[in-house]
Amino acid sequence: MARQSYLFTSESVSEGHPDKVCDRISDEVVDTFFRTAEVEGWDPSQIRVACETLATTNKVVIAGETRGPSSITRDLLSHAARLAIKDIGYEQEGFHWEHADIDVLLHAQSADIAQGVDIAGNKDEGAGDQGIMFGYAVRETPELMPAPIYYAHKILKTLAEARHSGETHALGPDAKSQVTVRYEDGKPVGVTQIVLSTQHLDENLSSHDVKSIVEPYIKATLPEGWISKDTIWHVNPTGKFVIGGPDGDCGLTGRKIIVDTYGGAAPHGGGAFSGKDPTKVDRSAAYAARYLAKNVVAAGLADRATIQLAYAIGVSDPLAVYVDLHGTGKVDEAKLETVLREVMNLRPRGIREHLGLTRPIYARTAAYGHFGRPPEADGGFSWEKTDLVDALKSAVA
Repeated sequence: MARQSYLFTSESVSEGHPDKVCDRISDEVVDTFFRTAEVEGWDPSQIRVACETLATTNKVVIAGETRGPSSITRDLLSHAARLAIKDIGYEQEGFHWEHADIDVLLHAQSADIAQGVDIAGNKDEGAGDQGIMFGYAVRETPELMPAPIYYAHKILKTLAEARHSGETHALGPDAKSQVTVRYEDGKPVGVTQIVLSTQHLDENLSSHDVKSIVEPYIKATLPEGWISKDTIWHVNPTGKFVIGGPDGDCGLTGRKIIVDTYGGAAPHGGGAFSGKDPTKVDRSAAYAARYLAKNVVAAGLADRATIQLAYAIGVSDPLAVYVDLHGTGKVDEAKLETVLREVMNLRPRGIREHLGLTRPIYARTAAYGHFGRPPEADGGFSWEKTDLVDALKSAVA
């Protein structure tokens, strides 16, 4: 039997964390390809991007493989990267959007990979790689996300909004949060420890000074009653945090995969999301798995659901669909595995079309989690919709 009383911890990192700077730039590259395809009438299903970014002191290197309109130049992508860095808020001596040296080393996609993915004759679009992807949903927050990662994200997003709005001028872009949640009877009821390390622009600020700035925002972010006199705070526990971002620590795309998903509360297949077009099932199938899991829980078929999808490169149909309802299910798991294939086409092209993934919607996913965000009017975060609820209920009735 699963433990009912325990502590669980998740962390998040801000948009200015060096790895997240790289995720953002890689996703700006993806968006640039789709945005240009829209303008030039290029078939967006033919866009291919697999982009990695490295950032260090006033240096950015963008590398990988692409296919798309010839009008997308290195200068255009370098400009997109600068605008992303500016939007995050880096105008510091060691990392500045205007002064950073940006190398764009993208080249054409491998023909060997392309032949396995592209549609040829009667062959449907194959998966861009082999792999396993997981989706998860749980009835702990209105967004059906695990509480620890949800609130770790929310703390940093709230602080970033205060920084961008000018409400506070003391904080820099780089930050990390960590929340330890206490569970009783299997439900989150409070926070025992809060960790926040945030860059500050005035080197004379002490940890106590920074805590006085951030504490009201954190208290307003967490549910009422979750912070008590016994909650332990660790704000900038090492002291001064002035040198931040890529100037303080090298960043790379794809190094925060647990932050991007469920904070360790659910399995992860190992593949990163950012910098990849939706033929890469690392991204699109993980979105589909979350979409299915969220709809299963939203339909009342379970209070908690984990779904695994498995793929082989060049093969269209998923090799397997696995469902675990963790003892909370109202339906047979084996039946649900069959039903999920019926209510959604889980081939790469089917996922892309169902969720509308061939659009410039990716840069916004790079920080504060790919899941648990509201669907947007232009199709962003479409995998967070609960529009399969009726179909699922009918199929299992």
